[in-house]
Amino acid sequence: MFYRKVLTALREWAADEERKPLILKGARQVGKTTAVDIFSKDFDHYIPLNLEKKEDAEIFERNLALEELIQAIFFSKNLSFSKNKRILLFIDEIQNSSRALKMMRYFYESSPKNLYVIAAGSLLEAVIGKLQISFPVGRVRYLFMYPLTFEEFLTATGEEAAVKLYHQVPIPDYAFPKLLKLFHQYTLIGGMPEVVNKFIKTGDIVSLTTIYQGLMTGYLDDVSKYARNPAMVEVIRHAIEAASFEAGKRIKFQGFGQSNYKSREMGEALRTLQRAMLLYLVYPSTVTEPPITVDQKKSPRLQFLDTGLLNYFVGLQGHFFKFEDLHSFYQGTIAEHIVGQELLTLDMNRLNKPRFWVREQKQSNAEVDFVIPFQQYVIPLEVKAGKTGSLRSLHQYMDMVPHSHAVRLYAGPLQETAAATSSGKTYKLLNLPYFLTGKINDYLRWFIEEST
Repeated sequence: MFYRKVLTALREWAADEERKPLILKGARQVGKTTAVDIFSKDFDHYIPLNLEKKEDAEIFERNLALEELIQAIFFSKNLSFSKNKRILLFIDEIQNSSRALKMMRYFYESSPKNLYVIAAGSLLEAVIGKLQISFPVGRVRYLFMYPLTFEEFLTATGEEAAVKLYHQVPIPDYAFPKLLKLFHQYTLIGGMPEVVNKFIKTGDIVSLTTIYQGLMTGYLDDVSKYARNPAMVEVIRHAIEAASFEAGKRIKFQGFGQSNYKSREMGEALRTLQRAMLLYLVYPSTVTEPPITVDQKKSPRLQFLDTGLLNYFVGLQGHFFKFEDLHSFYQGTIAEHIVGQELLTLDMNRLNKPRFWVREQKQSNAEVDFVIPFQQYVIPLEVKAGKTGSLRSLHQYMDMVPHSHAVRLYAGPLQETAAATSSGKTYKLLNLPYFLTGKINDYLRWFIEEST
């Protein structure tokens, strides 16, 4: 049971006098239940319900009024309700009961102030869409949970000195070699809690094989729960199996994963998996000023749940022992993918899919790996090999924007350099070790203040 950043967000939620019932969303096995179990230590009473269990689900099927429902829940756990005690009610796998979903609005409107309600469901959005359940919009709050971030990985593995230096802005030069090595280790095994826990105990990459395989088997077994009809089961299964091979690339729905499936059915399958948070369709933007709108007519890039799972299923683990630069193999896909995974977790209050920028013209295409909003700017982030790498697309982007700040994420140390586009525009380039992606907002603030 390791510390997760979501615990800070949960405590902030609990301190809000106007709090709404909380929905904790995330793919299966990312640690939602464990995080709530840790959080429950803050309360006088903890009542966990798992609606995959018949006896827990049946409580909601009696169509009771809220007050009676609360009494029934307490009675089922042999407890008495007390207005003087802080009570945490956790409804896990809530997607298994449409009545439980509907009751969330009444927990907001009428439940006692000392009752704190959290629900979780890894297949929540997919099941809501499949069953066409009316959800209490505006009466619940959401938090999004993902595999462990690099910061959480450092904490879990006991690298306390590394964590302290990770948070120091700017990072001292002497910290670079060890943090880069630890980031490569994190990128190799990924952030799935069960995998990290096993690695901490054994330090053996080979011993993780059964866990990776078990995770994928579990995801495949879930397909029937969120497939719209029997015909879609095989389409979604193919999408899951092919996703790790297509991750980090721009994709077409038609024939995805070397299949004969048509665009419509494969698009439905991939969007269903996106609702289950197993993957993300990252669409490009063509704008250079806020807000960062996307063009869904253009091909999206596929972001998979976890880079460690990707490495295992594509067979890339051996490459990590041969190269010091993540950009040196698999066409740089792993470096871009782990950066995307870190960017995805920057805001747990919303589904914060990263964006990339494109300009597609007949004779001059350009693509910047990521763009993020910061203050009044849209800042470009390029993930590049070694200490140099071509910046042609970045130069084209910088020619179009009304500011002079850009970031290169790479395998080198922290440094600021002056750069110029082919048309002569000068700008400041922050060369940032890619293990600091999770601190990008802190470094942008520091970088821009240093530049002005």
